[in-house]
Amino acid sequence: MSDLIIVESPTKVKTIKRYLNGDYEVVASMGHLRDLPKSKLAVDIEHNFEPLYVNIKEKENLIKDIKKKAKKCDHVYLAGDPDREGEAISWHLAQILGLDLEQKNRVTFNEITESGIKAGMANPRTIDLNLVNAQQARRILDRIVGYKLSPFLWRKIRRGLSAGRVQSVAVKMICDRENEIRSFVSQEYWSIDGKFTASGSRRAFSAKLNTVDGEKIELENKEQTDKILDRLKDKSFVIENVKKSIHRKSPAAPFTTSTLQQEASRKLGFQGRRTMKTAQELYEGVEIKSMGQTGLITYMRTDSLRISDEARAAATEFIRKKYGDNYVPDTPRKFKSKGNSQDAHEAIRPTHPELTPDEVKASGVTNDQYKLYKLIWERFIASQMANCLMDTVSVDIVADNCCFKSTGFSIKFDGFTVLYEESKDDDTEKKNVLPPIKKGDKVNVKSLEGNQHFTQPPPRYTEATLVKAFEETGIGRPSTYVPTITTILARNYVERDGKQLKPTTLGEVTNDLMSEHFKKIVDVKFTANMENSLDQVENGKKSWIKTLHDFYGEFDNELTEAEKSMDGKRVKIPSEESDQICEVCGKPMVIKIGRYGKFLACSGFPECTNTKRIVQEMSGKCPYCGKKILLKKTKKGKKYYGCEDNPNCEFMTWDLPTEEVCPKCGSTLFQKGGKHGLLLCHKPECDYRRDLSASPKED
Repeated sequence: MSDLIIVESPTKVKTIKRYLNGDYEVVASMGHLRDLPKSKLAVDIEHNFEPLYVNIKEKENLIKDIKKKAKKCDHVYLAGDPDREGEAISWHLAQILGLDLEQKNRVTFNEITESGIKAGMANPRTIDLNLVNAQQARRILDRIVGYKLSPFLWRKIRRGLSAGRVQSVAVKMICDRENEIRSFVSQEYWSIDGKFTASGSRRAFSAKLNTVDGEKIELENKEQTDKILDRLKDKSFVIENVKKSIHRKSPAAPFTTSTLQQEASRKLGFQGRRTMKTAQELYEGVEIKSMGQTGLITYMRTDSLRISDEARAAATEFIRKKYGDNYVPDTPRKFKSKGNSQDAHEAIRPTHPELTPDEVKASGVTNDQYKLYKLIWERFIASQMANCLMDTVSVDIVADNCCFKSTGFSIKFDGFTVLYEESKDDDTEKKNVLPPIKKGDKVNVKSLEGNQHFTQPPPRYTEATLVKAFEETGIGRPSTYVPTITTILARNYVERDGKQLKPTTLGEVTNDLMSEHFKKIVDVKFTANMENSLDQVENGKKSWIKTLHDFYGEFDNELTEAEKSMDGKRVKIPSEESDQICEVCGKPMVIKIGRYGKFLACSGFPECTNTKRIVQEMSGKCPYCGKKILLKKTKKGKKYYGCEDNPNCEFMTWDLPTEEVCPKCGSTLFQKGGKHGLLLCHKPECDYRRDLSASPKED
């Protein structure tokens, strides 16, 4: 008789079978097999929040199949993912199969590699009920909030709305930022910026006015600026001070879930959902020519910066062979995790540091898998490399007791930057190379300009910066970041404006109601404290039932008070104006939000019931028939571009229409592959294309 291993994903089945002998049968549960039913609350609040779990109807045949295989096996191993949810899935499986919870039948794989799988199988343990209870508490909390609050929102705003515990806080954060932007009053300020050249050098360097008569200067208007510029006319500028130093720049730590999503957004343009889907594929295993089916990265839901000694040693060996001893730090690098880190897993790293991205690419992985693996691999290898050393020079340039300051640097030793540098959301650093200069040297003024500036409001959140805010405030945990953002977008509380997230009218109305009547639910600190309570349940320091009682008492009071104060009242969702006229009755059309997003409706409703989809007209004309090009979406929400005369005209493309026209035929040109891609003509008889990365002479 063989033993049975039950994993969550079918992708893992092939990889695990490859490393274990024929004594093991491996099957996939395809995620959860039991859950709370959708049709009712299914939580007995009066009896210590006892949950009523049922088998998921769509998986009845799978459950029968797993039960049949389990009966034929000597032993069953539950190999759900190594996190709270994976532990809960394993516990549910144990209940379904009637397994003894005292038996050591739980195994975890931090990486789906030969060593990771064999290490997991060699160390079975009992199911960790603290982890299960922490997940149960989260599930029940979210069920209570959703099933108690949603009907309230239906009665007071509109049917079909739903509320969530963490999602409500996320919407509030986005609404609060929008209100900050609206209330922001821009302040004028000025700077005096100079361009100078040293004697014998033609290269100009920049410097900014710093002090006047020994005092830090703040210029508020043009008059103050012009007064100083007049004072500096025809004056000689002298180097008063030169300060040289060596700056040591250290590499960024390996990725956590949060930093991976942020960096993939900045460097690759990936949304969080795309990042985590691709990371899951890399973790579960892909086909590599030299290895066969193997997992390429460690578990991707983690907030830990810990790295195993074996991985660190493998990275060091690779660095020494590839770059030389100079690129190996004097002491091995260790990074300290944040205080609220669960530290259950390692940081996200390649399972085989010696396996380069080029080797992975040559195995025929998808483009997304290659890009994300390259990002993870480079970040990890760089994190174990020597510092970058920079020669920095800071100079003070003085004329008539007005001091300009300039700082420049040059690379003395590139260190880890030979491979990778972290991106920043506000990355505005410019390289200012200073010529050889010394104290007492005179410099020539190439230009002195007064420049007007205005203070800017805080930017809207992007997915990357919102995830960063979640992590900093303690909202949610690595496994919840993507589902939270996906949910608030799907419910039309928030919409994308390019990369930015902004609240919809519906989102703002709902947030106002929640902020007025459910202060605890939308309070960032309260939600962060709840996450800490769940962590304490996981660590065995707090009862999950007491955690639920503590929450429900306050929540139930808030709900009761809200029902009283809003008895008989409803909140109206204001309609957005549009520039379109109803073709049925001639009245203006307004933008409304329905279950499936925004649509146009006649302002004469209910007398006129005309509605239609919102379409966005793009630049250029259809290359087939010359009519307008419209932005459209597939059923899964992916953008594409098509002719307004569809289905009579079949033109469609994924490439972005531009305002440029083809020099050969005069048709609209389309951009493929981003700003460094191609400009293409889509007219059937024309083959014009231009490489955007080429210079005009190469066109």
